[in-house]
Formats: sequence, structure tokens, C-alpha cells
Amino acid sequence: MQSERFVIEARAVPPFMKNGFILGCNQTHRAAYIDPGDEVGQLLKWVDKQGLELESILLTHAHMDHISGVGEVKKKWDVPIHLHPDDAFLYERAQEQAQAFGLQCPAAPPYERELADGQSVQVGDLTLEVHHTPGHSPGGVCLVLDDHVFCGDAVFAGSIGRTDLPGGSYETLIASIRNRILPLGDSKILHPGHGPDTSVGRERQTNPFLN
Repeated sequence: MQSERFVIEARAVPPFMKNGFILGCNQTHRAAYIDPGDEVGQLLKWVDKQGLELESILLTHAHMDHISGVGEVKKKWDVPIHLHPDDAFLYERAQEQAQAFGLQCPAAPPYERELADGQSVQVGDLTLEVHHTPGHSPGGVCLVLDDHVFCGDAVFAGSIGRTDLPGGSYETLIASIRNRILPLGDSKILHPGHGPDTSVGRERQTNPFLN
């Protein structure tokens, strides 16, 4: 997805088909990697091909499919890792999370910077707004840039994130969606952690969990 100000590139690979995103600033050619997972090899090659310079790793939450590629990004680009501290316990137990699914996940390097509700994060000349949206996990956040919302696993096209994992809460997640995401406005494009893009307006009207 390309605009005059920025580019958004996404990839997803098996087994989780989790969306990883590169957000690049067209003016400065600096970029952020949002939720590095198993697709990391593909997106790092794309970054090189585009001549972008990564300056940060931004995590919407710390479930292992969203952080399994953090170490590889950090090894190639020694940039700060941003995470909401309420998800620190998940981040530090990535290997235990993977074992619960019969999988393996490399230990993630320590995160350096805390995300907080209302905070602004710069990516080149772009400004992302942080919205704390717990429920899928305690430290889940949405990252908002203009009409684009990187919403992690809070809400999907026609569904919502699961709430049966440690720290999850159905009531909290529904409240986050209703009080923090829907008020962003129907025109906002949602870039979820799994599946296709959607919009606030579409989910307000058709998502069975919100009717």
C-alpha cells in the first residue's frame, strides 16, 4: 500500500499466517517493523530492496507469533524494541508460549522502550499514536497513523482476538474495541494481525461480536 507520505508492506507465512508490517516514510526512507514474526526473512529482503533504513521495532503485543522474528531483525538492524510493559511477562516467556503449541521459538532480546497510552512514536517524519487496547493480552496496543490502524489481534475482519490465553479477557477486549477503536471513525483502515485489511465502519456494521 503506497501513499504520498508512506508505504505499508505486509507479509504472512505458515503456520500462523500472522501479518508482519513494514511502515516506511517516503521523505526520509526510514522505517519501522511492526510485529516481526516468521515472515521476517521476506520483509527484511524487501527493506533492503527498497533502500529503507529500519529505525525501530514496534510490537502490538507479545504473543509468540508476533515476536518470533524480533531477534533476527535486531541482529541485522540494532534498533530499539518497543513494547507495552503489561505484556512483558509474555515477551519474556516466548519459548514457553511456543512449547504450549508444540513449537519452538527463539528467546527474544530484551525490549528497550515502553509504549504507553497517548504516546507518540516517530518513524522518520511520520507520527504514530499509541492506543492501549487490552483484552487479547494485557499490553495490547493499536498504532494509528492518519487513516491507518495497526490493531494487532484486537479485531479482525468479521471476528475478534481470542481471550483464552494468559492475561486475556473477553469483557476487556470488547470494551477496548467499543471505547478505543470504534471511536476512531468509520473511515479508518484496520490492519489486523491476521487476515485481510478491513475498516472500522465495516466492523461496526457487520462484525457479529459487536452487534
